[in-house]
Amino acid sequence: MNTKILNGKKISLKILKTLKKKVKLEIYNYHRPPGLAIILIGNKPESLLYISNKKKAGNFVGFYIQYYIFNISISEDKVLKKIQELNKNINIDGIIIQLPIPKHLNILTIFRHISPKKDVECFHPYNIGLSYLKNSSFRSCTPRGIITLLEHYQINIKGFNALIISSSITVGRPMFLELLHKGCTITIAHKFTKNILKFTKISDLIIIAIGKPNFLLGQWIKKGAIIIDVGINYLKNKKIVGDVHYKTVSLKTSYITPVPGGIGPMTVAALLQNTFEAFQKQKKKLKKIF
Repeated sequence: MNTKILNGKKISLKILKTLKKKVKLEIYNYHRPPGLAIILIGNKPESLLYISNKKKAGNFVGFYIQYYIFNISISEDKVLKKIQELNKNINIDGIIIQLPIPKHLNILTIFRHISPKKDVECFHPYNIGLSYLKNSSFRSCTPRGIITLLEHYQINIKGFNALIISSSITVGRPMFLELLHKGCTITIAHKFTKNILKFTKISDLIIIAIGKPNFLLGQWIKKGAIIIDVGINYLKNKKIVGDVHYKTVSLKTSYITPVPGGIGPMTVAALLQNTFEAFQKQKKKLKKIF
């Protein structure tokens, strides 16, 4: 089958170039760039790579980037103190915590301490609640990036049978809402799902993010399915692969995302879009004051 590649790297670059022009204009008019604070706890190679990509993209569009690396044994109080400082910093519009974080830290407590107005990854309970009403200030980054990519290629998914193989707070759960708003019929599969092939074989759209290299096989899917691979896995030979067995799956798909170069860049672009939107809201607030 003639599979079309959903080139996230190419589309994300278009988004970043557009953002760069907007940021340049805002700096001229407003005399400061949008600000993004990134907090990393520990030094996992994957996390360091993700952070590096976010910094590189942020610097490209002209953002002010504040970067904090904490020891893996840092206390929760110290993390919360830093978040409170950033909440009060008028030059910071967005705050992100690179996941995963050490188990001794309460992830919900940390998310609750980030100001909802600076919660550019949409993890604060307040923003999550509003997203159910399609009224949140921000959209979760990876799902936003996926929908943006599908829209760019003019893929209408209304009425699709969609399967999400993930139940995570970063992909699975917020992706469910994005697809629901788009008119899909949605199934979420997870580690307790029995006979997953029952679902993969009837799905028009499959989004997978489970961290298992080459998990989804070509014989599991229907002909013409659209496959979105969010997984990023590092093999012993240092090769990066997704959760999809690309060689066999791509023979049957109508559209597929590559790894790398698919959803990763789109997630970063969505993060910067959210941060720019937070900046614009902050700008309007200050104009009202003065």
